[in-house]
Amino acid sequence: MPSFDIVSKVDVQTLDNAVNVAKKEIDNRFDFKGTHVNIELNKKDMVINLEVESEMKLKQIEDVLLTKAMRQGLESNAFDMSKEFTGAGKFVRKSIPVKNGIDKDMAKKIVKLIKDSGLKVQPAIMDDTIRVTGKKIDDLQDVIQLCRSSNLEIPLQFTNMKS
Repeated sequence: MPSFDIVSKVDVQTLDNAVNVAKKEIDNRFDFKGTHVNIELNKKDMVINLEVESEMKLKQIEDVLLTKAMRQGLESNAFDMSKEFTGAGKFVRKSIPVKNGIDKDMAKKIVKLIKDSGLKVQPAIMDDTIRVTGKKIDDLQDVIQLCRSSNLEIPLQFTNMKS
């Protein structure tokens, strides 16, 4: 029986490359010469920590970081930009968590979306992946298109396709 897995994983090496390329561009930009800029990736917790002198520069660094990450093949919705910055002393700090894995609530939402579509497939939640099985590969491809077209706020990858 054909099946595939729906996952949401961010490659740590790709993320590290994107952060390093963003650091390099910020170091070379004229408007950041002589200012305090700290961009750090915590690989264990999957959090990017930013520290700059002003809120305006923080927004510019966020834009550069997103642009470089998208050029590396990461999706922009993998970054949780909803957290507000904190100002302590003369620096502005912000932590940007990177979404990695499908949590239970999102998995239930995806399964409900697939079941409500009326396609003849069976989704099953397995830890942080969703396995979808069906009799025809065409039905599985329809599920992939359904997941891509619906706005789910997390980046999805479709792996382990077996026929």
